[in-house]
Parts: sequence; C-alpha cells; structure tokens
Amino acid sequence: MQAFVYKSLKKADTYVYLAGRDDFDRIPGPVRGELGELRFVLEVALDPGRRLAREDADAVRANLAGRGFHLQMPPRAGIDPLSDDWGTDA
Repeated sequence: MQAFVYKSLKKADTYVYLAGRDDFDRIPGPVRGELGELRFVLEVALDPGRRLAREDADAVRANLAGRGFHLQMPPRAGIDPLSDDWGTDA
C-alpha cells in the first residue's frame, strides 16, 4: 500500500498520510481547516513489516483503508521525571 505524506505548515510536527496523492477531499473540513496549507514531503510503501518512526504502520494502513487518511500529531511532552515518586525518602 502506498501512502503520500504531507506536512502541515500551520501545526508543527503534524503530518497527514493520504491513500491517494493530493486526495485532500478525504480529510474532514474542520480537520482540514486546522491543518492549514499542506506540503508534500514523502511517498512511502506501507508493506507489512514496515516500521515507521512515530506511528504504528498497521494503524496507518487501517486508517488509510477505512478513511483514506491518517493524522499524525506531535509527540506528547513527557512527564517531568522530577515529579515522579522515586521511592526515596530524600
């Protein structure tokens, strides 16, 4: 399965995978409005066994097959390690 990846120029670290090149009609209007202008960055084959850096390739394939698009949001900020209970009495 081929995927076409676009970067949102409005939302940092936000990407849209599309099943068809420039098939922006698959993205719901409100979501499309939030993303702003999209710039093509990559065409990728999502064959079984393919690994992606930030996304589960199986989930991306399922979304492309079902909806025609997959939205990759920025990574969540990690929890501050100093706020965790480290099990010490210090």
